Amino acid sequence: MAAAARFFIRGANSKLSFSGVVTGTHSSFAATLLKLSPSCSSRTKTPRRNAAHFTFQPDPVPAQYGPTQKMNLFQSVTSALDNTLANDPTAVIFGEDVAFGGVFRCTVGLRDKYGKDRVFNTPLCEQGIVGFGIGVAVAGATAIAEIQFADYIFPAFDQIVNEAAKYRYRSGNLYDCGNLTIRAPWGCVGHGSLYHSQSPEAFFAHCPGIKIVIPRGPVQAKGLLLSCIADKNPCIFFEPKILYRAAVEQVPVEPYTIPLSQAEILQEGSDVTLVAWGTQIHVMREVANMAQEKLGVSCEVIDLQTIQPWDTETICKSVVKTGRLLISHEAPITGGFAAEISSTVQEECFLNLEAPITRDDQLLNPCQSQLLVALSPPVHPSPLFLFIHPASGGQPGKDTLLIIQSGSSIQMCSMSLCVFQQLKGCYSTSGLENFTLLQGGKGLDSFYLCDIS
Repeated sequence: MAAAARFFIRGANSKLSFSGVVTGTHSSFAATLLKLSPSCSSRTKTPRRNAAHFTFQPDPVPAQYGPTQKMNLFQSVTSALDNTLANDPTAVIFGEDVAFGGVFRCTVGLRDKYGKDRVFNTPLCEQGIVGFGIGVAVAGATAIAEIQFADYIFPAFDQIVNEAAKYRYRSGNLYDCGNLTIRAPWGCVGHGSLYHSQSPEAFFAHCPGIKIVIPRGPVQAKGLLLSCIADKNPCIFFEPKILYRAAVEQVPVEPYTIPLSQAEILQEGSDVTLVAWGTQIHVMREVANMAQEKLGVSCEVIDLQTIQPWDTETICKSVVKTGRLLISHEAPITGGFAAEISSTVQEECFLNLEAPITRDDQLLNPCQSQLLVALSPPVHPSPLFLFIHPASGGQPGKDTLLIIQSGSSIQMCSMSLCVFQQLKGCYSTSGLENFTLLQGGKGLDSFYLCDIS
């Protein structure tokens, strides 16, 4: 298997004994060992600090938009910005270090091509960047602001939610700043730690008047970004930074748009609906394939794409068909946007649900995206054994979490002893205090969960 966020699911015919582990009871043996299956081994034999937690799955080459060119995600963003500057003489791009190309090179070459008056640096002040962008947009120009990392967007929170989002309403629609688009690298990358790993979309989803968009790959990135720039509402465009170079597709050279607020069904299914956005879409596509191969479970995979306003109709229609829903995102579970989707679907599709809606999100951890915890979708009555690589990548065999679920009983074991101790201290989990770790060599297949009671 790839060194991605892997779900290894064992059904009712599993030969592994869950005695003393799943039920929370303890056997009379001095130690009960549960060895990870060798099939869970990472394909990366040498530890890599930034190992991906997913395998990028490119979309088919789009034929409807004309000639294509091989691009990764940051190049597709550059192409969209280039198209905008070429076709809109009022368009300007500004932010920290955008003049030389930006931290992720998304604006490389644009200053030389269009001049310092259209692509320029700003002081290191996110509030000032967005405030300036609001003024530029109100004056009638097309403002494209870059926040260097989504983690740093919070100093601009007041300008976004109290000024940009409300400008149209407080002026009785006489003025608006709909020509404002805010770009920001988003999500986990593998070594971002506290200040370069966050997924803050839910903070802004609570605010009417702005649109929030997150693409899953280069083709979507260009089309959705151009749609945001053309939209007459202020938009926040979050770019999954782990995909900047990892995601490569054939992207149309000419400008094109992809409709906002329309979810896309990537894979049709009949047993469970999987909803995600950004990088997690690729995790869910792998999960869908594994569920089909190992359990015979047919999964419908949907990319939400636009977080606010989101496509309730597509999601609800799918849930009416499948009766089950799993929502996955990189942000923490408490207050995450999955909760909004879950609540809406519960209200709209209650009589069609065959099982509780499940959210596959992060622990409420300040160092988010360094540890990804997932709960299994309720599609199989037997105990489920899930192996999950951390969203941040991490070192194989050092930062991996194991979750065993049976009904309402869940045990968690981390292969990082320090994280394991944190879990024991922060979470009340049945039987967790009686487990420790044994390392039996190199690789994921030689770590054990040990009951030391």
